[in-house]
Amino acid sequence: MEPGFEYCFELRVDVADALPLGGSEPGEGLHFAPVTGGAFEGPRLGGRVLPGGGDWWRGRGLAVRLDARYVIEASLPGGAAAVDVVNRGYWRTDETSLERMLAGEHVGEEELYYRTAFAFQTEHPELQWLAESQFVGYARPEPGRVVIRVFRLV
Repeated sequence: MEPGFEYCFELRVDVADALPLGGSEPGEGLHFAPVTGGAFEGPRLGGRVLPGGGDWWRGRGLAVRLDARYVIEASLPGGAAAVDVVNRGYWRTDETSLERMLAGEHVGEEELYYRTAFAFQTEHPELQWLAESQFVGYARPEPGRVVIRVFRLV
């Protein structure tokens, strides 16, 4: 059996500058980036990312372990519904790509391993497919935000 994936939506999560929470070298140790808002849209769902929550990340050389938690508000025909998002994953690259990123150049998804796994929680009956499935994301950084294409494992 081969895994299959259904593209659901793209998250555009706005984040503030990261705050260092420890570590002796720049870029290493524990950091926190507050979530300030954003939006998401796709064939399965759309809405907005609520301000609050954030992304805790630990850097070690050219690899970063991510642990984000925030709330999205899905737009539904009868109104909006809140969904708790837990998103964990890994970011890693090579020295050349990192230098390009620090210089402000665009580094594409093929040059950067930035993968996440989601757990969604909600009590809304129309959104139980989120709470009862496993999701993965392909992410990329943009200035002031993280963009994640979200896929449901089918």
